[in-house]
Amino acid sequence: MSDPLRPYCEIWLVDFEFSAEPGERPAPLCMVAREFRSGRTLRIWGDSLARMARPPLSVGADSLFVAYYASAELGCFLSLGWPMPARVLDLFTEFRNSTNGLPTTAGSSLLGALAYYGLDAIGAAEKAEMRELAMRGGEYSEAERVALLDYCETDVQALAKLLPAMLPNIDLPRALLRGRYMAAVAAMEHNGIPIDVETLNAIRGNWEALKAELIARVDSSYGVFEGLSFRRERFAAWLVANGLPWPRLESGELALDDDTFRQMARTYPQVAPLRELRHALGELRLESLAVGRDGRNRCLLSPYQSTTGRNQPSNAKFVFGPSCWIRSLIKPPPGRGIAYIDWSQQEHGIAAALSGDPKMMAAYTSGDPYLTFAKQAGAVPADATRQSHPRERERFKVCTLAVQYGMGADSLACRLKQPIPMARELLRLHRQTYPVFWAWSQSAVDHAMLFGWLHTVFGWRVHVGPRSNPRSLANFPMQANGAEMLRLACCLATESGIEVIAPVHDAVLIEAPADELQATVERMQAAMREASRRVLGGFELLSDAKLVFSPDRYSDPRGEVMWNTVVGLMGGMRTSATTLRTDAHLSYLI
Repeated sequence: MSDPLRPYCEIWLVDFEFSAEPGERPAPLCMVAREFRSGRTLRIWGDSLARMARPPLSVGADSLFVAYYASAELGCFLSLGWPMPARVLDLFTEFRNSTNGLPTTAGSSLLGALAYYGLDAIGAAEKAEMRELAMRGGEYSEAERVALLDYCETDVQALAKLLPAMLPNIDLPRALLRGRYMAAVAAMEHNGIPIDVETLNAIRGNWEALKAELIARVDSSYGVFEGLSFRRERFAAWLVANGLPWPRLESGELALDDDTFRQMARTYPQVAPLRELRHALGELRLESLAVGRDGRNRCLLSPYQSTTGRNQPSNAKFVFGPSCWIRSLIKPPPGRGIAYIDWSQQEHGIAAALSGDPKMMAAYTSGDPYLTFAKQAGAVPADATRQSHPRERERFKVCTLAVQYGMGADSLACRLKQPIPMARELLRLHRQTYPVFWAWSQSAVDHAMLFGWLHTVFGWRVHVGPRSNPRSLANFPMQANGAEMLRLACCLATESGIEVIAPVHDAVLIEAPADELQATVERMQAAMREASRRVLGGFELLSDAKLVFSPDRYSDPRGEVMWNTVVGLMGGMRTSATTLRTDAHLSYLI
């Protein structure tokens, strides 16, 4: 069997220890690197690292950089001002890929991977103790320096054991693409998202007092609170009075979890302020939002953590994680601008291209796949427009989205506020109009059940167990290939010098000098088109861009009512909220 590592002159196993306060860039404490074949080992403390203009190891295309959760090590490269390695193999991403959907012995950490392969490792307690020492920061005694270097070297020794154990199952060309994305992740985490810190501190300082005022202000339109408590029976009465259907549990009680509220708020915008209020009262922890001394929101983007390979950053630490109104804290600094760029109907385009359904592809390229679906199904005349048939277009839009999420007739009827027979008819029309897509979707589920796995065009794999949900399997090709597309776009953009500051599901947030923002947006959109072509075999997805220039702030329409309410209450409390501005004419859909 040929050696997949043969093309590389040097293979470096690398680990850093670093400290990092919430929202801050990593401060490297030490680095240990071992050349895999020769065993040559470098042990370097932080002050010596800081004096180096370049890394003390080869990072060219003829060398392979190996790490576990490489974005951490590459973040240290960026903090030191070093050039990034050209070829990155991350054993974390490959372990996640090989076990995605399967139970593991001890999670997906380095210790978990070693345990999975039956390899020795230091104890978890010792590892936790040394991590605490590293995170402490500050001055270290000579003994502590030696201890941290020794501990760092144990992780390098672990990589030396893990690499040969994992290598037979690593698809190296595609693995390098995943490693390439970890470099992009390090760059995005390094950049961070600009936050209006003055406003954040004012809200934090008045948050407890604001809660009661928020209930009084928002609940005046609903009447579902009693004091500080949400009352189920009052909410049920409000739903009846407003003619809104609502999902129920098997017990018959209303489903009141946040996921249900979030989904229903997308269908019924009048629910959004109440959802934002409930979320703010029950789950929002403003003190957890990770903002550094430079006013940038930074946290681990946690790539490849979801089954589909999407990022899963902490909802508490990431500004896009909590309630939508919190996103209005995003504000470009003077002389700068930001842009939110998202693919247009990404999942619909992916389904059309990968299935090869000609009518679905035609619907996507029309610019309005929902109205075109209605025309193709014969539900509206060929010259119908959004203005002439808004109701029909909305129904076919909801049906299209329902299919993408594996929704049945009952749920679709609830979303449409229409009888179940109408929902069944819409689903029938979808099957009739797009038979190639439906055959492809069913074949994906059949393949998963027969062979026990599915994978994306770039090899991200999910393993199927006896309890796997067919609906999730049917949705996997759209979601997981969408994640591949986003990752490739981020790679292309960061490598070309675009300052990507956040990936957000099917979109990116970028930053640039104000006079360069429009040109940078065009470059980013070109990268996104290229990524879609690579993933979809030449089929190109469109994208939309919304630009925000200083001193304006980012805004999500779903959170505008809540944001304006908070700002108004802050003004009434005679705080620094008099400096706040909201710009209702800016809407940035997420």
